[in-house]
Amino acid sequence: MTRIIFTDLDGTLLDRKSYSWNAAAPALKWLNEHEVPWLLVSSKTRAEVEYWGQVLGNRHPFSVENGSAICVPRNYFDELIPGSIQRGGYDTIERGSSYAAAVRALSVAAQASGCRVRGFHEMTAEEVAAASQLPLDLAVLAKKREYDEPFEALDPERVAELEAAIRTQGLRCIRGGRFHHICGDHDKADSVRQLSNLFGRTCNEVVTVGLGDGFNDVPLLRAVDVPVIVRSRDAAAMLRSVPNAFVTDHEGPRGWNAAILDIFRNHDSAVAAV
Repeated sequence: MTRIIFTDLDGTLLDRKSYSWNAAAPALKWLNEHEVPWLLVSSKTRAEVEYWGQVLGNRHPFSVENGSAICVPRNYFDELIPGSIQRGGYDTIERGSSYAAAVRALSVAAQASGCRVRGFHEMTAEEVAAASQLPLDLAVLAKKREYDEPFEALDPERVAELEAAIRTQGLRCIRGGRFHHICGDHDKADSVRQLSNLFGRTCNEVVTVGLGDGFNDVPLLRAVDVPVIVRSRDAAAMLRSVPNAFVTDHEGPRGWNAAILDIFRNHDSAVAAV
């Protein structure tokens, strides 16, 4: 049996305010020692996830920009990956449209709905840093979009009309922790399913664990065998959408750490029984 973890970053493995991951160090050490793959599934860009992969010592496949693309390190799997292209040392599976197309579609939807927006392409790195509470060097990486466009809705009362206008273009509006995102007709669950299938080609059984703290993580949590909601202001509402999920006692990496150790070290039989 192969056990795989799919995890969000901000507010989940990383503290939402400080971006610290130190509280999760014991669980990360345990996972690495036991060779349990833990895959980053994020709304962040490829450049951002590569940065955090280096910081965290993660060399596994990852998903970026709300399921827009899956990046698998070259030769990670023994077999070729159907439908992938080679890009920057990865076998990449793309599902998203181009970033330029997302920006154009957002402009069209904003005009049609009467909802004013401010997208990342209109913001300087300094403005992104201030809005995201990111260090400036990470804000620069956050602006290296390839597929989806994060944006602020300046007329919150017209967001429903904006979302409808986005859907008429065959695209999707996803609410993240700090921004809305306009992206293709896909989400994090698509990446979870594709990656699970890739692992499943080389083993008889795959058991998946998912961790997330926000509404854009709900599709991910619905797609795994063992869903974990990392405590946040949205936890109660998320639990209504994923009623079989476990909610951690603590927020961020502290909650992440406790959940992983509880599931894998203390109650390993519960995972095996799924």
